[in-house]
Amino acid sequence: MAAAEQPEAERQQGKERRPPPPDWVLELGIGVGAPPTEIHAGHCYAIGRRQKPITREQALTALGEGVRACVHCRPDTELGVL
Repeated sequence: MAAAEQPEAERQQGKERRPPPPDWVLELGIGVGAPPTEIHAGHCYAIGRRQKPITREQALTALGEGVRACVHCRPDTELGVL
């Protein structure tokens, strides 16, 4: 019985120890030196595999420099950028 409960206990422990998602994410382009493609809110389901967590200030700067805001999570609206 204990052996059957161990995998579930390990899964639960993993969920508890997992760090929270970042507040903002920069989705990176393909290749070395490629420009970033989009800004996402940390909870967005559309974040690609190539990503980098960023701060609020970095997200605002990237949006100001012309990096596109995700159309699904609308980080520009959450950040107060018109």
